[in-house]
Amino acid sequence: MNNNKNTGALDVLLDEVRQAGAAKFSDEKKQIYADGISSVANSGVLDAALNVGDKAPNFTLKNALNEAVTLNDELKNGPVVLTWYRGGWCPYCNITLHALQEKLPEFKNEGATLLALTPELPDNSLSTSEKNNLEFTVLSDIGNAIGKEYGVVYTLTDDVASMYNAGFGLNKVNGDASNTLPLAATYVIDTNGIIKYAFLDADYTARAEPLEILSALRKLK
Repeated sequence: MNNNKNTGALDVLLDEVRQAGAAKFSDEKKQIYADGISSVANSGVLDAALNVGDKAPNFTLKNALNEAVTLNDELKNGPVVLTWYRGGWCPYCNITLHALQEKLPEFKNEGATLLALTPELPDNSLSTSEKNNLEFTVLSDIGNAIGKEYGVVYTLTDDVASMYNAGFGLNKVNGDASNTLPLAATYVIDTNGIIKYAFLDADYTARAEPLEILSALRKLK
């Protein structure tokens, strides 16, 4: 679970976006987002999600260039950092992707591969990858199929779904009308396929700190 709230360098950057939103949004909009977070917290998804000690289900997904990537193949080369992001439309996601990119050389020094999953269609995930100059693999999890296997998927409230569809066309970028999204979950998986670190939070503005991920990787040795 998330034990490092508001302590890391990434969270300082994320908090700038939170403060900007608080200043810009109407009280009604702020309430809709707050209710959305409460809905996630009360949905049981945090209890259902895979956690430390669980076996990570294998999967094969296409990357932004339509190439197949299989988790178990990646684990043959070393541990895997598996992280979900909601989409290129999410400012918190883009800041987090940048922060992970900055730490990528250090992850690689620990022998780790970073895989980022998103429910966005491949064309959209490619534009996100290019826009952020990402050098790690972005995988399209269409319909949140793998997210569901890991237990990290939830359904948006009607109000939040309406705002997302009106604002940027959530159903269009994801290619489905389920109005579901993944938690911004992050796992560190060892070469035996066992989850050794898990970041799970109902609040979509909270993310795993790259230094925490790095610490988890170092503990695998």
